[in-house]
Amino acid sequence: MQLADQIRQLLAQNGILRAGFAGLPDGPANLPVAVSIVVPLSDAVLDEIDQAPTFAYYHHYRTVNACIDRLLLQVGLLLQQNGYRYMPVAASQSLPEEGLRSHRGLYSHKKAAVAAGLGAIGKSTLFLDFRFGARVRLGTLFTDAPLPSVPVQIPVSPCEDCDRCVRACPAGAITGIGWQVGLERDALLDADACNRYMRDHFMKIGRGSVCGICVRVCPVGLTAPVHHEEPVSNGTDR
Repeated sequence: MQLADQIRQLLAQNGILRAGFAGLPDGPANLPVAVSIVVPLSDAVLDEIDQAPTFAYYHHYRTVNACIDRLLLQVGLLLQQNGYRYMPVAASQSLPEEGLRSHRGLYSHKKAAVAAGLGAIGKSTLFLDFRFGARVRLGTLFTDAPLPSVPVQIPVSPCEDCDRCVRACPAGAITGIGWQVGLERDALLDADACNRYMRDHFMKIGRGSVCGICVRVCPVGLTAPVHHEEPVSNGTDR
């Protein structure tokens, strides 16, 4: 069995049906190949969010992040057993920048997922999976293994004239500008305003680290059928 198939099988055995590979020469530690995975969130949990996050959402968010980190470790150990190096990117971790929170991690999960052909970016800067929409969490691992990746057509954001997230954001942090490849996040989202609002209003729930309102209101993917029997994507699935 090819290494890529072993990775797909490992992920499928753990319920991950959306994954892909991408060549990214700017990967950390000089590792040029990304493994990107998509984990769908619970609709029941998200549907309870109204004007504020819930304790159930905070718990679910942390649990899914821990699951992603565990799965990427398993993928990494498989790669290492086959003689390759690997570096997982934390599911949720902001690195300091000149002593302040930068709201940026080691590498953009969204950039890797788009490069792997799994989705696009919305006006809210949320990743919009082609199957599950905004209701997902992402994981990324970099390696020097020669995993198969194919050129991906530049995706078009499905937002079009929709501005539900813009109107729903209590921080007014979403500018409403449509995403395009190469557009900096700051043009779409005021991350500082988002973070300040969470800290000021949601400290009793996860110490102001989660919100979820924009995820809750996004309509992308809500009417798409979910076929759980389908195999893990190799990055070409649409």
